[in-house]
Amino acid sequence: MPERLTEMLMDTWTPLIILWITLLPSIYMAPMNQSQILPSGSSTELKRLTEEQRVLNRSKRGWVWNQMFVLEEFSGPEPILVGRLHTDLDPGSSKIKYILSGDGAGTIFVINDKTGDIHAMKRLDREEKAEYTLTAQAVDRDTNKPLEPPSEFIIKVQDINDNAPEFVDGPYHATVPEMSVVGTFVTKVTATDADDPVYGNSAKLVYSILEGQPYFSIEPHTAIIKTALPNMDREAKEEYFVVIQAKDMGGHMGGLSGTTTVTITLTDVNDNPPKFAQSLYHFSVMEDVALGEPIGRVKANDLDIGENAKSSYDIIEGDGMDIFEVTTDAQTQDGIIRVRKPLDFETKKSYTLKVEAANVHIDPRFLSGGPFKDTATVKIVVEDADEPPVFSSPTYLLEVHENAAINSVIGQVTAHDPDVSSSPIRFSIDRHTDLERQFNINAEDGKITLATPLDRETSMWHNITIVATETRNHSQVSRVPVAIKVLDVNDNAPEFASEHEAFLCENGKPGQVSSSVFSMLSSGECWRI
Repeated sequence: MPERLTEMLMDTWTPLIILWITLLPSIYMAPMNQSQILPSGSSTELKRLTEEQRVLNRSKRGWVWNQMFVLEEFSGPEPILVGRLHTDLDPGSSKIKYILSGDGAGTIFVINDKTGDIHAMKRLDREEKAEYTLTAQAVDRDTNKPLEPPSEFIIKVQDINDNAPEFVDGPYHATVPEMSVVGTFVTKVTATDADDPVYGNSAKLVYSILEGQPYFSIEPHTAIIKTALPNMDREAKEEYFVVIQAKDMGGHMGGLSGTTTVTITLTDVNDNPPKFAQSLYHFSVMEDVALGEPIGRVKANDLDIGENAKSSYDIIEGDGMDIFEVTTDAQTQDGIIRVRKPLDFETKKSYTLKVEAANVHIDPRFLSGGPFKDTATVKIVVEDADEPPVFSSPTYLLEVHENAAINSVIGQVTAHDPDVSSSPIRFSIDRHTDLERQFNINAEDGKITLATPLDRETSMWHNITIVATETRNHSQVSRVPVAIKVLDVNDNAPEFASEHEAFLCENGKPGQVSSSVFSMLSSGECWRI
């Protein structure tokens, strides 16, 4: 309580003390150099001035006046007395005339040329102009001759607390990581005060928080804002609106104040693991799905954002680990399940997988809150697709003798519908591969018969294509190549390649063949056989 009373008394008496100080006499100003007062002119005038200066030097000289201060923004019914000029050569008679020149002389400041009293005629603003430089001179009233050299002095405008602090850079925006420890730096604000920072406490600022507690604090003299609560969670509240006040007069009563706002946003850290939206997913897929096609999506939600929310997916268990794969959608962060190998409803009708989602970026500070992963079960049902007929062999090779009878069976192909609801199969020959229609096939059992005679010597191989079609769905068709080899039989007598003449000669030797004129001539008389 005594300290508070002292502050109140100081606030009341300070302006009165300042005003009283302005009336204290004190200062002596030295005369100016001769070179500063010599006007230009004739040599006669120069001699006269030199003589006058010698007289002045013989005199005891000295200026005496009040310290020149004036309170800014001071106004009243009469002009304000700033101070009084006086020289010790003034015996009190009316022979001395005081002259004032310089900044504001005659307009802002007016001097009584008899008494030397200086009055301020206008209200002054220290923030506009803090001091005025003027020149005082005392002359003989009758002759206007100087009694003292001109002397320069300053009138200072005394500051009062007439300017409130301002935050010229506000409003402010700042960020700080969520879950920060108490005392973490957030930002620094700055207020300015146009009042005199040297004189009094008019520009001495103290900062405080009007709104934003208990989350944040501010250092009163440095204006540094820090966190004041631990473990602030962005997922619970992301943005805070803080109001800062700057008050002058050291924060005491009667001081002026200004405010600004600081919008503080908590930035994300990876303090949340991914979590599947459901523990069990069900998908169905046709057995004839193309490889690489997506069959379903799973989603692990993460309350974090940006890089901290990115997860990777993997199949860690199950009976289809080699059949399926899971990849991450970079845009949605979904896990996409795709088929890696062909499915067969007739072989396996369902699969069960365990899929894991794990954060890509882990913050070591929060490992104790882990694990930063989650799992879900995925059940995949394979549905039957209407598949085309399947031949018992990918190719067929048949053999037939060239003398085989018409309509004789030379071979057989077989095919079946792999679907559970098996459809009957009909067989046919693709006539583009049997343009001469040399073969026929039984549509019911796939037996191939001969339609026309075969001649190995004309064509040793025949290649045809057999078509199998489901009777319930004619769009389900399969094809198989059939190679038919024609086997040889002894159905041709020997023949000479060309005609020859033979001769029998009387002198012929045993074993000699006479088949030319040369033989005939060398063997004597011969006869044509």
